[in-house]
Amino acid sequence: MTVHNAEVATAFEEMADLLEIEGANPFRVRAYRFAARTLRDLPDEVGEMVATGHDLTSLPGIGDDLAGKIKEILATGTSAALEAQRKKVPATLTELLRIPGLGPKRVKTLTQELKIRSPSELQKAAQEGRVRTLAGFGGKTEQHILKALAARLAEAPRVKRAVATPYAEALVAYLEQASNVSRVIVAGSYRRGLETIGDLDILVTAPAGRTVADRFVAYREVRDVLAHGETKASVRLQSGLQVDLRVVPQESYGAALLYFTGNKAHNVVLRQLAQQRGMKLNEYGLFRGDKPVAGETEESVYAALGLPWIPPELREGRGEIEAAKAGRLPHLVDLQDLKGDLHAHTRATDGRHSLSEMAEAARLRGWRYFAITDHSRRLTMAKGLDSARLLQQMDDIDRLNATLSGITILKGIEVDILEDGSLDLPDEVLGRLDLVVGAVHSRFNLSQRTQTERIMKAMDHPHFSILAHPSGRLIGRREPYDVDMLRIIRKARERRCFLEVNAQPERLDLTDIHCRMAKEEGLLLAVNTDAHSRLDLEHARFGIGQARRGWLEKADVLNTRSYAELRKLLKPTMEG
Repeated sequence: MTVHNAEVATAFEEMADLLEIEGANPFRVRAYRFAARTLRDLPDEVGEMVATGHDLTSLPGIGDDLAGKIKEILATGTSAALEAQRKKVPATLTELLRIPGLGPKRVKTLTQELKIRSPSELQKAAQEGRVRTLAGFGGKTEQHILKALAARLAEAPRVKRAVATPYAEALVAYLEQASNVSRVIVAGSYRRGLETIGDLDILVTAPAGRTVADRFVAYREVRDVLAHGETKASVRLQSGLQVDLRVVPQESYGAALLYFTGNKAHNVVLRQLAQQRGMKLNEYGLFRGDKPVAGETEESVYAALGLPWIPPELREGRGEIEAAKAGRLPHLVDLQDLKGDLHAHTRATDGRHSLSEMAEAARLRGWRYFAITDHSRRLTMAKGLDSARLLQQMDDIDRLNATLSGITILKGIEVDILEDGSLDLPDEVLGRLDLVVGAVHSRFNLSQRTQTERIMKAMDHPHFSILAHPSGRLIGRREPYDVDMLRIIRKARERRCFLEVNAQPERLDLTDIHCRMAKEEGLLLAVNTDAHSRLDLEHARFGIGQARRGWLEKADVLNTRSYAELRKLLKPTMEG
């Protein structure tokens, strides 16, 4: 049995949730969460690290006890400690934790106050108006819970793109080893860069025969074979993820890739264009009668329809074909365009590496600048910085910059936006920074008007630079707070400050829709990793993917500028 990093991390996260419901020591809870994040961020499989004799205790937040549990999970798929904890906490309570907006603290309250033990009991209590009577809930939260429960029942399970990535990459590498395979690519929503993935669609070019399909269903992680033919196969992996395989000849590769990448709305318009030209488009090619016109490459199909190639991230039926016809397709931003990162943390607060370690990791990526923006004092759980500690860190950064070449470390802070719109640290300190990243970390349930005005008031602060994770969402766990994003975007443009595209896979905030809205309003966005470790810098690729889905070009992204250009853009926000 192969156990991936994501599965070990999920076990640790479940352990942390169960311990928190039980009221265990918060430091113990935090240790599991810290370790889970370390595992999710690892570029290498922890199983391979163990197999090659790597010392797991050298990883951030992993001591002897957790290293032992990791090895146990790799060997058995679970741990004795987790199984014991599951017996203490009813299994139905873990289902409550999967409902967006319900963390361990709220689940504990529901359990203690209303004796709720399952999603069905929660739904009944919310429908009867009993949830709103609890402290910290209210009528609006009750309605959000009902909405989330309904959505959970209606939707098929999906996983975050970052979770699906190692499964996709491992399968592609496995299939590429077959001697008769020419190309292997993951199509579908994965190729279009969606935030979450329902299943994986893998397209392979190979000669006719069952060889590829046979190899596919024999993959070591396959739990169930759902279908197995010569050109089609479908399996479910041990993780529960479904993977569908299509094998096509080389002459149909482009048409099949186009078809299986989608989305449906995009493909419908292409078929209509083909019909208008007296042709027929399907997964096998573009035909005029029985004669093939194009199909070996996507470019050939688009060209035969009078269009340039359209990047997969744009294929959502949102005007991309009209833009292609008019020659107005954007030249999408690329990962290599980033010159730096404007939101990152160190172990001074809730990060895992030192200032110098984070700076070196950024330098090795080729970045020209890197902003340290640890949390401010209000975030006590993250050991937020007060004025004295921040001033000390600024001195530390000055000393570090004196030793560095090729990169400049910027002095910043992720400062809490308080409920009244004020900032968590005094002006005389904020004014000495290179940039101020403002963030909402509390009171997510304010009305749209109040929440919007709270953020806009913070933007009026003379030192405000960037709004971090602007909607506050955590994918699958916390809905975005209710805010008028168009007003926020226009306010930022007026104030000459910026919004962030947070690249953390659980956030990806802004959404693609709001990225495009910002572009259309002429507002620059910063694609930031919000890194809490050196490994988190790898998440930049997910942020760029989100930016691409939002039609962003290099010129639309703040941190594609040189250091000198960046300083000029940041300076007005800092001088008011």
